[in-house]
Amino acid sequence: MRAVTEPSVVWTYAVTERDRPACLDGLEGVAGGPVRAVTAAGLTAIAGDVPAADFDAAALRRNLEDLGWLETTARAHHRVIEAVAGEGPVVPMRLATVYRDDAGAAAALAEHAGDLRAAIARTRARKEWGIKAYAARPAPPDRDAGPAPRPPGRAAAGSGAAYLARRRQQLSAQERARHDVVTSAELIHARLAGLAEQSRLHPPQPPQLAGQRLQMILNAAYLLADGQDGDFAAAVTELAGQHPAVRIEITGPWPPYSFAALPEAGQP
Repeated sequence: MRAVTEPSVVWTYAVTERDRPACLDGLEGVAGGPVRAVTAAGLTAIAGDVPAADFDAAALRRNLEDLGWLETTARAHHRVIEAVAGEGPVVPMRLATVYRDDAGAAAALAEHAGDLRAAIARTRARKEWGIKAYAARPAPPDRDAGPAPRPPGRAAAGSGAAYLARRRQQLSAQERARHDVVTSAELIHARLAGLAEQSRLHPPQPPQLAGQRLQMILNAAYLLADGQDGDFAAAVTELAGQHPAVRIEITGPWPPYSFAALPEAGQP
């Protein structure tokens, strides 16, 4: 762990009702710096100093385009939130919620105290679970490139019409397959949303972010009360058997990233 000695800004991770969670001792945050508590209005922001050269507004705009930097930073951000959430309810802050100093973070706590307390109450004793669903098979390659070549001088009467007919059949089959997996995704989400207290649909991730060759067709989050996870996991297993054209991936439990009404990020 290192202390930040150059000009710095304040990175915030989460808000809690506790004065100072015990887990902060020795906890390492973004950029390897220590994590501390900033209190105001009966709330506590979990925060840490980060170098301004790398985390002020201009640097963040640049760095957020770097997938390697983004992954490393997001992991450190989540690690702190997860540790604090292990001691009680939290409102996770969005990645790159940054203030000029502790006074700016404290002012944001005071300004949004009502919303933050409501979010804590709404997510108390609850966890977020994620579901990603993929088409079980990649889209088939277009192997039918056209009619086979004929020797010079030979007539090719009817070959173009035959090719177009085959092509129509192929496209029709692909469209039916797409329709089937989308319908499956809708049914899966409807069933799981019925088991959850709240649900959120997020945009499907492209393959390079999802780390999959398969097409993502569902990216959803579900807020479950503590103790509901067994029924939820059983439903996922049942749905996987009912929808073989879809591969379902379950993740969690997570702090309630998708269900905390957060204020807009401050900027240095």
